[in-house]
Amino acid sequence: MTAEEAVQKFLEWMATEKRASPLTIDAYRADLARFLGFMSEHLDGLPDMAGLARISLRDFRAWLAQEQSAASRTRQSTPDRAARTRARRVSAVRSFFRYLARRQGVENPAVALLATPRSKKPLPRPLSVTDAKAVPEDIAELAHTPMARQRDGALFLLLYGCGLRISEALNLNIADLGPLTSSGVLRIRGKGNKERLVPVLPAVQQALEAWRRQHPSPAPESPLFPGVRGGRLQAGVAQKAMREWRALAGLPDHVTPHALRHSFATHLMEGGADLRVIQELLGHASLSTTQRYTLADEARLLDVWSRAHPRAQKTAQPREGTRD
Repeated sequence: MTAEEAVQKFLEWMATEKRASPLTIDAYRADLARFLGFMSEHLDGLPDMAGLARISLRDFRAWLAQEQSAASRTRQSTPDRAARTRARRVSAVRSFFRYLARRQGVENPAVALLATPRSKKPLPRPLSVTDAKAVPEDIAELAHTPMARQRDGALFLLLYGCGLRISEALNLNIADLGPLTSSGVLRIRGKGNKERLVPVLPAVQQALEAWRRQHPSPAPESPLFPGVRGGRLQAGVAQKAMREWRALAGLPDHVTPHALRHSFATHLMEGGADLRVIQELLGHASLSTTQRYTLADEARLLDVWSRAHPRAQKTAQPREGTRD
C-alpha cells in the first residue's frame, strides 16, 4: 500500500467510523497532502508504509519549520491564525499515524513527541441584544422576493433563538418540524452526527410554521430552507445576506451567522442560565468549550470598567492637594 492509498483509507475511516464532518475531511485531506508533498522532497521520494514508520522527529520538525516559514510569508494571516492552522495540521498528522498504528500495524513513536504550536483561543464576540433581535427582520427586508423574505426571517430567527450552527439549520428538512408542534423541541444533528434536542421559543415556532405554509415545496423530504432552484440553501447565501446587512448597519466583520450562536449562548449566560445547560443546548462535547463564554463576559466587564471607572483612566492625573 502506498502512502497516498493509506491516506485515502484513513479519510474513509474518518468519514464512516468517526463520523467527521465533510469540512474536517476536506481540511485533513489538504493537510496530509501538504505533509506528504514535503516528505517526498525532504526524503527524496514519497515514503512507502515502511518509510512512514522511519520518519524521524527531526524530519517532523523540518516539516513544521517549513510550515511556519510559509505562514510568515502570507501577509493575509495573523501570527495567531497561522499557529492555529499549524496546530490543526499537526493534529491531522497525529491522527493519521494513530490510524496507521491501530489499523495498519505501522508504528512511529516520533510523531507523539512533536510539539503542537500554541495559539490563543479566540473569545466569542456576540452581538448586542438589540442588534441580535434586529437581525431576522432587517435581513428579511433586504431579500428580493416575498419567498426569500419569509425564508430568511425564519432562518435567522432560528439561528439566534436556538443557537444553531448555520450548517445544522440548513440541513433540516420539512419532516424535522413534525414533532415541533406537540413537543416544542427540534432534533438537531450536529458535529460528528451527534443528535441533541433543542427547545424552540414560541416566536421561533410561529415563524417556522408561517414559513412552512409559504414553502414552495412542502413535501416532508424537502429542505426546510431551499435555494432559488429548490435545492438546499447554501451557507454562502446566508453569509452574503448578513454581510450586506452588517454593512448597512455599520457593524464589524465578525458579525456573521455564527455570531448569532455566540449571542444565543452569551445572552443566556448573562440571564443566569447554568453553564451545563448551555453546553447541552449548543451541543458542545466538552465543558471547556462552553467556558469560553464566561471568559468573554469577564473581558467585556473589564472593558466596561476600564472605560467607565474614573480611577481606571490611565491619562487621569490627581489634582494638586489630593491623595491617591
